[in-house]
Amino acid sequence: MATLFFRFSFIVPLFFVMYSCAQPLNRQNQFTRQDTLRGSITPERAWWDVASYNIQVTPDYKTRTISGWNQISFDINTDGKNKKMQIDLQQPMEIDSILFEKKKISTFKRLGNVYIIDFGNYEFTAARTLVKKDKAIPLHSIKIYFHGKPREAINPPWNGGWIWSKDAKGRPWMTVACQGLGASVWYPCKDYQGDEPDLGALLQVRVPDTLVAVANGKLHAADDQKDGTVLYTWQVKNPINNYNIVPYIGKYVHWSDNYIGETEKNLSLDYWVLDYNLEKSKKQFGRDVKRMLEAFEYWFGPYPFFEDGFKIVESSHLGMEHQSAIAYGNYYLDGYLGMDLSGSGWGKKWDYIIVHESGHEWFANNITTNDIADMWVHEGFTMYSEVLFTEYHYGKQAGDEYLQGIRQKISNDRPLIGPYGVNKEGSGDMYNKGASLLHTIRQVINDDTVFRKILRGLNKDFYHKMVDTKDVEDYFSRHSGKDLSKIFDQFLRTTEIPVLEYKINAGNFSYRWANCISGFNMPVYTEKIGWLSPTTEWKDKMIPAGLIEQLNANANFYITTKKVN
Repeated sequence: MATLFFRFSFIVPLFFVMYSCAQPLNRQNQFTRQDTLRGSITPERAWWDVASYNIQVTPDYKTRTISGWNQISFDINTDGKNKKMQIDLQQPMEIDSILFEKKKISTFKRLGNVYIIDFGNYEFTAARTLVKKDKAIPLHSIKIYFHGKPREAINPPWNGGWIWSKDAKGRPWMTVACQGLGASVWYPCKDYQGDEPDLGALLQVRVPDTLVAVANGKLHAADDQKDGTVLYTWQVKNPINNYNIVPYIGKYVHWSDNYIGETEKNLSLDYWVLDYNLEKSKKQFGRDVKRMLEAFEYWFGPYPFFEDGFKIVESSHLGMEHQSAIAYGNYYLDGYLGMDLSGSGWGKKWDYIIVHESGHEWFANNITTNDIADMWVHEGFTMYSEVLFTEYHYGKQAGDEYLQGIRQKISNDRPLIGPYGVNKEGSGDMYNKGASLLHTIRQVINDDTVFRKILRGLNKDFYHKMVDTKDVEDYFSRHSGKDLSKIFDQFLRTTEIPVLEYKINAGNFSYRWANCISGFNMPVYTEKIGWLSPTTEWKDKMIPAGLIEQLNANANFYITTKKVN
């Protein structure tokens, strides 16, 4: 998800819509065939890889319908005949016709929210893929024409779809927010997070000449169609998540800037906002964007999409991490809609949406999980980017206080990792608890130089790549020189918060971990005594009589303490 949704009194009902917290636990693992088709590598998906998308779409604001086509270039994993291809397109959207190698084919059928295309005796061979300038140039291409009335967003971005709205002057304002729901809610694609178009995408949007269409990447063309419409073409050169490919359509105006970061390359900064918000945007974006980039390049490494630039587009919903075209709807307020989510005071010193959504350029867009069950990697690291931003600009204590504040919102309702293969994320705690897990691991590593190298190393070694949770866990353990597996198991796969139990008797101090998994052995730093190495068995330590009456662990560890008899 793009942005966390908290339990403030005026939005409690929507929170429950988002996370379905009222859903009985015994129903969580009841999934359908459609869930499996959507969330797994089916045989009809396994034999081919997306190379690029070329999408053209024409929205009709009055009827709330869209029409267009998607030309998919793809590579082959396995040779042979009798191939069947799964293309996702959610009801009530429909495929009109299909061209394969420029010839019309009619052997396709619908199975709920997917179509199965049968290629019959056509013989696919990977040998048809060329290499030009060190890039694979796929020769296989399929063009899919579609139309329909896409699902409308109910509460974007959390309960998303196509968004048909009006700006403050009553003019049409359109966009899409579809993370989790899936890009197939509006265009035909291979709607699986683990397969991005490696060679990028084109998005062509045809709109009335009274409006402007903005999308990911850089503007390639704006062609007058001689019928009162303009065809805007935006080009993305880097791999991109399906759900990140979105149009924004409205009465936009544009201003630009540039940023020279640690690579000393010029990064273009582009801002597309509603005409009446131009001056507000110059003040808000001008203040926070460059200092955000400075902090994140320090902690995570260079901005990962230089060729496509950095862009913020004003949206009618709160925000989303749409790669190189971040959706912004925070009303030019500091904090989260004017609120400090941490309650520490630090969250009101910067614009939440600018910082949070930009953090996703490193975690979600650069490093992407194959399955949304592992979405804590996206949201936990990005929530932690807020802590690191605060620390970078306001000091270590400020970052600690911000983290300890957002930790109060954790509910521990479900594990952070969801069920695999069914397009289902874990608990909404992936934000705050994910950040708290990372902060706890940072304390265990106890060397910020090493911790920073790990964060930067992740973005370098997994640059534009797909990962699973295990890849991240193993990377942390390997590069920290510490076995962190039990800590990850405890905080990702259970809802229990470790309790450091202790007893004091005439100078003998006894301690152990309770309320935890078998073998949990996380070291912890405490006041007065210093570092302890508890296990699930009692350990004894002689201390001066009267040294402590109550044990206080460092507040940066996400644990509790309990004195027992």
